[in-house]
Amino acid sequence: MKSIQQMIKPWRHVFKLDPDRFISDEDLQSICLSGSDAILIGGSTGVTYENTVDLLSRVRKFTLPCALEVSDLEAVVTGFDCYMIPMVLNTPDQAWILGQHRQAIERYGSFIPWDMLLAEGYIVLNGDSSVARLTGAETELTAEAAAAYAQIADKLMNLPIVYLEYSGVFGDMDTVQAVRENVEYSQLFYGGGITCEAEAAQAAALCDTVVVGNIIYRDVQQALLTVDAVKMTEPIPYL
Repeated sequence: MKSIQQMIKPWRHVFKLDPDRFISDEDLQSICLSGSDAILIGGSTGVTYENTVDLLSRVRKFTLPCALEVSDLEAVVTGFDCYMIPMVLNTPDQAWILGQHRQAIERYGSFIPWDMLLAEGYIVLNGDSSVARLTGAETELTAEAAAAYAQIADKLMNLPIVYLEYSGVFGDMDTVQAVRENVEYSQLFYGGGITCEAEAAQAAALCDTVVVGNIIYRDVQQALLTVDAVKMTEPIPYL
């Protein structure tokens, strides 16, 4: 039986769906049959147990893996293939690094399926995003500072995932490249602002896994084109 890390290792393209945003059955079917490697369910605000259960039940009609990115303890739902636990590295508010995690363990300790959890070292880089405002992330980072945070996750904390989160804007590829050159062991995820095939390919060249989200709700046909754009692009290896 594969471990969770082995399961996510081949993921090149992932669609991220927000339980608090509407998607039609037709568009959801297109997304789930697109050839993407997985569905990630999560959002910064408006995520509830009810809307998470509803979205999971709709996605489960299809066969691709489905992960929950846990942002609210009240919205944790059983039935996912794995659970991704963000640790926002570039925030001064320890609640988003360890505080809420401690509360979760105190509350649910004996029920936590540890073998299904993956910690994500989040580096939030768009100051106008909901996640930046929610967590108080210090987003004005140089490429060198972002790379240093990535090395903390990769080499000090041994986290399975380093996640560059631009959330709503396309990222600075020089910063992404600096991070790529310093992440040796963690799987490097990129998310944020991908609106076309060219942007998807740029991110795919520098990252192991590309997460596509917002464009689904504006132009689902354009979102679908990102799948092949990512999968046809070979990632640059760790240097």
